[in-house]
Amino acid sequence: MAHAQLIKELNIDFIGKRRIAVAISAVLMALFLLAILVRGFNFGLDFTGGTVIEVGYEQPAELAAVTQALADEGFKDAVVQYFGSRQDVLIRLAPRDDEEVNAELSDQIFQALSAQADGAVELRRVEFVGPQVGEELREQGGLAVLFSLIGILIYVALRFEWRFAAGAVVAIIHDVLFTIGIFSVFAIPFDLTVLAAVLAVIGYSLNDTIVIFDRMRENFRKMRKGTVIEITNRSINQTLSRTIVTSGTTLLVLLALYFLGGAAISGFSLALIIGVLVGTYSTIYVATAMVIWLGISRVDLLPTVKEGEVLDDRP
Repeated sequence: MAHAQLIKELNIDFIGKRRIAVAISAVLMALFLLAILVRGFNFGLDFTGGTVIEVGYEQPAELAAVTQALADEGFKDAVVQYFGSRQDVLIRLAPRDDEEVNAELSDQIFQALSAQADGAVELRRVEFVGPQVGEELREQGGLAVLFSLIGILIYVALRFEWRFAAGAVVAIIHDVLFTIGIFSVFAIPFDLTVLAAVLAVIGYSLNDTIVIFDRMRENFRKMRKGTVIEITNRSINQTLSRTIVTSGTTLLVLLALYFLGGAAISGFSLALIIGVLVGTYSTIYVATAMVIWLGISRVDLLPTVKEGEVLDDRP
């Protein structure tokens, strides 16, 4: 409680640094957008189509040896990674135009791995995703993000005011671009789990933004003295303890998932780690800065007085 109270009593001038923060964000967004347009994404098989084969070994397997065994059989483009433990290996094969992916393909790979391994090899799972299905998933994923942004715009506009809605949507677009931009720049595999994480980032960022917006609306109605900048700073400082505790505990879980959860959820947890960090920043410096830039004032947030009613103007 003492630490939370200490944070609440701080008076950090966050908004005073908004121009520097916005300039940095604008430069990074331009770079990430350029990377997305030029480099694109390293889409996983969920979006490109291909074959996923899961095998189990009696003894811990060496990925280099597995990759070499597949290359000797002509599968030089195979992506090999551990799946949970060093005895579980996941093999991803890109779609091929010159051969039909069927049971013969998995048998060929299984025989190659059995010949290379010291002990027995168990073929546990074979899945095939067609290129057409992958293309549909990309389109549907993009539509999911678009519809979520439209829904957020409507929700915040109805609950608060249109300037708050614009600020929230700009901050969310900032977070999404930042997250997927890092995946594009570093060519990190982008699959359905990463898309799910991006949608989760949207919800997390909105939740953090709504908390500050709610405190801003409350302070605009309570504080009869003070500029827009002062009231906004006060609101951010008052919710700082909640922001730090929420983001901190969330990051602890995500870091544990990233380092201990294995390759299957590494992309998911990495996207959420980036999203939580950037979302905390954008809530303070992007969303609120946008609201101020659009010209929010106390009059915009005062409750409408009906005829015959008297507005209580007491502090």
